[in-house]
Amino acid sequence: MTFAAATREPAQSLYQPDEVTSIWQQLLADRSGLAGLIVIALFALVCLAVWLGLAGQDWAQAKGGRWEAASQTYWWGTNVLGQDIFQRSVYSVTVAFEIGVLVALSSGVIGAIAGATAGWHKNSWLEQTIVLLMGIMDSIPFYLFVAALAFALQGYAPFKQLAMQLAMIACFWTTTARLVRAEVMRLREQEFVQSAVLLGLPAWRVLLRHVLPNTSHILLAQSAIVFAAAIKAEVVLSFLGLGVQDGVSWGLMLAESTQEVLAGQFNNFWAASLPLFALLLGFNLLADALQSAMDPRQLPA
Repeated sequence: MTFAAATREPAQSLYQPDEVTSIWQQLLADRSGLAGLIVIALFALVCLAVWLGLAGQDWAQAKGGRWEAASQTYWWGTNVLGQDIFQRSVYSVTVAFEIGVLVALSSGVIGAIAGATAGWHKNSWLEQTIVLLMGIMDSIPFYLFVAALAFALQGYAPFKQLAMQLAMIACFWTTTARLVRAEVMRLREQEFVQSAVLLGLPAWRVLLRHVLPNTSHILLAQSAIVFAAAIKAEVVLSFLGLGVQDGVSWGLMLAESTQEVLAGQFNNFWAASLPLFALLLGFNLLADALQSAMDPRQLPA
């Protein structure tokens, strides 16, 4: 690598066009990763159909009788209030995606910025402050933090509904920051980064143009993991009454099913559990495949 090549624009990156092609080929060749991608794509289509008003719009209407069996009218039967369980499960896909996308993107951006800053300014007061903050956030019990935040925001209507998402973002960025920090400290010693520094480019430009693009394999894989973690957290929080309040989600459906199971009614339970399991499995398979395909050590020389 020449000095000029190391500092030209656009940024020097591990992922050149031929390497991007190699990544896609490895991802498509990974059967489990491809299966995960297909599962996520199918759920994304369901989510799009709900957003377009083509499905799940009657989830709140109680048109049926109590605990009706599965039929052509109600594919998965009805709950105790006579609501269509299938419609509620379909609409819950959108809730899961909205929460997952918001938390994954927000925590990813915060984690990338914090991790890159700490890694670049290693052995400084700035790094020590960020590391201390990460330690503090990791020490706070997550579910207690959500309950405290929900209680603190209960008088602020616009933010009360976001208490769960804000708590997730505040807790989930730390893992991304730790991974990015370690990678940035490694990249900081690379020749192309040192060349850019010697040319007098400002630190923010070196980070944005030369360093952060080379952490994309971490950010993409971690985003998939955080997406799945956010969905799982929402289910647990909604089951406990700390999550979704005005609406429907798989967590609320599972909370409803606790009483129904005692009465021998399992439709609500299966309608929430099976889609949840399938979507989480899809994201976990995709995250593993992305980590393998985008590992710089696996790229062709």
